[in-house]
Amino acid sequence: MLTVHHRPVYKLLLICQTCRSKCGLSWEECSCCTTCVSLQNCCADYDQFCLQPFPYSASMLGGSIFTLSNITFPPTERILCRYKGGIVIEGFVNAEGHAHCITPLLFEKGWVPFDVSTDGVNFDRSGEYLSALTAILANATRWQYYGTPNTVLGELQMTWNSSLIISAERVNIELWGYREVNSTPGTGRGNTNPLKAEWTYLYSLGKNLSNSGVFSFLPKPTQKPLSDWELGSIHVRSASHADGARNVQGLWSEEHTLAWHLEQAFRDDSTGWALAKCLQWDTYENSLPNFMEELKDYPCTLALARADTGRFEADYSCDMDKGSVCIYHPGSFHCVRSIQASPTYGSGQQCCYDKTGAQILTGDSTSGSSPDRVHDMGSHPYRVATRVPGLSHWLADVQSYFYCCLWSDHCDVYFARRSSMDCRRYEPPRSGVVIGDGNFVTFDNLEYTFNGRGEYDLVTSPDKELSVQVRTEQVKLKSGTEATRLSSVAMREGSSDVVEVRLRAMPFTEQSRMDLHGVFMSSPCPENVTVMFASGVGLEVRAYQGLMTVTVLLPTAYTNHTHGLLGQMNSDLSDDLQTRLGQVLPSANATPEGIFSFGASWDILNETFLFTYDSKYLLDTHTRTPDSGPASPQPSMSLRMRAGPWRKTRSGSSRSTRPSNKLCSQVQHRLWADHRGNTVVDILRRLVACGWLPSPKNGTKHGKLYIQGGNLSFSCDDGFTLTGSLQRSCLPNGSWSGEQAYCTLVIHFKTGTFSELCFISRSQIKRRTRYYQNTFKSGQKPLSIYHFHNLMVTVKVAMAEPR
Repeated sequence: MLTVHHRPVYKLLLICQTCRSKCGLSWEECSCCTTCVSLQNCCADYDQFCLQPFPYSASMLGGSIFTLSNITFPPTERILCRYKGGIVIEGFVNAEGHAHCITPLLFEKGWVPFDVSTDGVNFDRSGEYLSALTAILANATRWQYYGTPNTVLGELQMTWNSSLIISAERVNIELWGYREVNSTPGTGRGNTNPLKAEWTYLYSLGKNLSNSGVFSFLPKPTQKPLSDWELGSIHVRSASHADGARNVQGLWSEEHTLAWHLEQAFRDDSTGWALAKCLQWDTYENSLPNFMEELKDYPCTLALARADTGRFEADYSCDMDKGSVCIYHPGSFHCVRSIQASPTYGSGQQCCYDKTGAQILTGDSTSGSSPDRVHDMGSHPYRVATRVPGLSHWLADVQSYFYCCLWSDHCDVYFARRSSMDCRRYEPPRSGVVIGDGNFVTFDNLEYTFNGRGEYDLVTSPDKELSVQVRTEQVKLKSGTEATRLSSVAMREGSSDVVEVRLRAMPFTEQSRMDLHGVFMSSPCPENVTVMFASGVGLEVRAYQGLMTVTVLLPTAYTNHTHGLLGQMNSDLSDDLQTRLGQVLPSANATPEGIFSFGASWDILNETFLFTYDSKYLLDTHTRTPDSGPASPQPSMSLRMRAGPWRKTRSGSSRSTRPSNKLCSQVQHRLWADHRGNTVVDILRRLVACGWLPSPKNGTKHGKLYIQGGNLSFSCDDGFTLTGSLQRSCLPNGSWSGEQAYCTLVIHFKTGTFSELCFISRSQIKRRTRYYQNTFKSGQKPLSIYHFHNLMVTVKVAMAEPR
């Protein structure tokens, strides 16, 4: 099983031995780093100044409360909590002496540093918490369709955990709204005037109510200007504060479209009201830049989308592992979203697939893949309009979907602006794998076994500033035989935080995803951690019965830029076994001794290690003096070494996939299967795509597969005849066979000439040609420990100075 560590990277300074304003620093005599707890070398005042919040995650909307779990104060002590060096909010100390801080509204997610003061002057105690999207709105459909046809009106009910609003016997329930408006006169987002994000108290739904955990109310339509606020959230907080008080303890609902709050005109004719809004949005979109120009194409198949974990993640609103409940893409089986926002516009990509694994495109279905002008999870620098996680995306992409598709029947308007991009330009990543007890598959698909014990460079790319390191350790099997296993992997790209994933048996319960500096982590399921860097590099770590497997996914930009145990990524197996000094061991006739020498050469150098040494065992086993060279790894001679190309036999099994000892056999086979060892190469091969073809007007297209081998056929409605190709196939060169299909009106003449018939047909064809041309034109275009279930991950934040 695996755990995740998060620790800042700090300088070693020889100064006064106190942790006051020095958390994260270390000296010879003692340490203020989080590792000091397990190493038992903390400075005497570590617990007084280096704070551990519980819980460690909170809503980005503020009002959450966390306890400083490792310190107590007199109950009368005044506590001030300062966030990001500027926002100061008064906390409190309970009767047991436990201090509590209340989080502020931040409009951003990720790790937030905080400091604490007891005198209002010296903020010399520090820590950090995770700002995240955490709210959930129950029965959201009824709230968001309130007032539309076939929706039952009446009271709405909300519930909450009353114990989470501490010391509040009475509460107020408020509606807050979010919008993005021009801060100075001007029109449109294309205008140079910046937009301003506004989070505003609108009105109270109930005041001085019992904190019972349940509240029902009958929504009443509002009037302008209140009805102009169409997106918001409900806030439940103590009645002791003034109306609209910010940064006070409370609970937030999920952001949602405020159908229940809109003006009477919406209830009188929701369809007409929504259509007017849809057309208004369409006009506004026309003034904005083309954000789709910098988006990358979708993966061509569902298997590719689920394998490309460095660039795409499951869409929480349409996930096959959670029942495929796809409210906004009905009929889809699974959708994925791009992890990184586009560099200029902060946009995102969304791709949906059917049960067969084929792409669903908007040209064929309203459930199709649709790009987003604003990435769902926001983008740096956050905190500003069009970049706020969740809220900005809702305004730019979701609200308009309600206008055009859910509240009215004009999806054609919406999808003209959010049309699917297909996959003709999609480049799959290359994969390299290390499994269980030393089985390696290089990026060029060479398989070998290396059983050295120690710490090694799995992938190193000085040009791209990427480093992935693995640690192996000796274990004793029940039979008494000694073997080696992969026990930890550490990684960093450029100036990003360092992430380490190691075997550990502790659960993670608060967050399944984290945004860190230059790196993103998620745990979509137990015993699995996925790490993604800004460049699109991805690592997937899985654990099973004490063994782990690591899959490294690299974009094609890393071609000819990799070294290490996973070899050079250049489609040439012959040079994969290249030592650190540049000597190439021919893989065709490699001996066990030669393979071991190759592996040993990639023992990590002292100045490049990324691992955390937070126990006496790790310090004694793996650390070296500054003058020492690479450690001498020890082989486990009971394990057979082999090398050879990784390929499938005619029976479908991979060559040399038999585990290297009987006891590990079942576990090894499970790991091979779990990381898709027998199919990963096939899944990540590039597929030829030919692009979307429309149905002929007055006809039907049969088939929706637009990759090599896909076949489409066409038929015409009654009264029309087919001209062009009845069937077209996607060819290996990326083009479609045959000719474009048209459905031509069949006209029967009692009198008339052949030339009149030809004239009618030609004019129809011209009109249809213009139609298809227009269609194509619009469519191109610091060490804290966190646990993801059973996986432990360590992150070292890239910092050089103390907070």
